[in-house]
Amino acid sequence: MGTRLYVGNLAYGATDSDLWDLFSAAGGVVSAEVVRDRDTGRSRGFAFVEMETAEEAEKAISMFDGMSFQNRDLRVNEARPRERRGGGRRDSSFRSR
Repeated sequence: MGTRLYVGNLAYGATDSDLWDLFSAAGGVVSAEVVRDRDTGRSRGFAFVEMETAEEAEKAISMFDGMSFQNRDLRVNEARPRERRGGGRRDSSFRSR
């Protein structure tokens, strides 16, 4: 399994393909995905890129963190594990009508 990177301050017009092409300069890219709003489909201004190895991920961080890409200064760091959030209250005594 590769190392997943968070890419922030992304231009809203950036595509998965743009990121794949950019990060390929640092090594093997496993995946590149711009996070989009569920309702509108518009970019949320950040993405996740997975690199093949930890060494390539470190290289990508050093190459691209702070770099201007599509007129925005990228923020690139190792992604943190997703936090579990409560999605609502499930109460066994609740009955729908």
